[in-house]
Amino acid sequence: MIGNKTVVYTSGTFDMLHINHLKMIEYARALGDILIVGVNTDELVASYKSTPIIPFEERIALMKAIKGPDIVIPQRSLDHTDKVDKLHFDIFVVGDDWVGKYDYLKEQGVQVVYFPYGEGISSSNLKKRIYNNYKKLQDKVNNHLPIDAKTKGDK
Repeated sequence: MIGNKTVVYTSGTFDMLHINHLKMIEYARALGDILIVGVNTDELVASYKSTPIIPFEERIALMKAIKGPDIVIPQRSLDHTDKVDKLHFDIFVVGDDWVGKYDYLKEQGVQVVYFPYGEGISSSNLKKRIYNNYKKLQDKVNNHLPIDAKTKGDK
């Protein structure tokens, strides 16, 4: 808490920004007076999953451009113990794909909310859909070419 204002912290990679990201930020915004959003750096993300499609500089710029966050900061660690003291947040909101991971914050007096992320839409699923659609188009093009066109360049 800062003064008499409730501070909410949420964080994420926010790669390929989509509606579930916006819903979580909107939900976090409604829980307090000040919303701080941490954007995972590329180095942090690479430590636990594949490197984001959208570079960190662009992801943090997108977070700063949307309505909702009061403050947007880089997040370099998944351990938020030190952030509680530095940022004075009262509530931490994270997607329910992280259930249990941040319960240790409760010992510091932080209310932890695991936001129900929703079915089907995630950056990982979007990447798969884009890749699968690309692959279908590629197969269609490759199967559309006449046989002699495929072999002319081989001579």
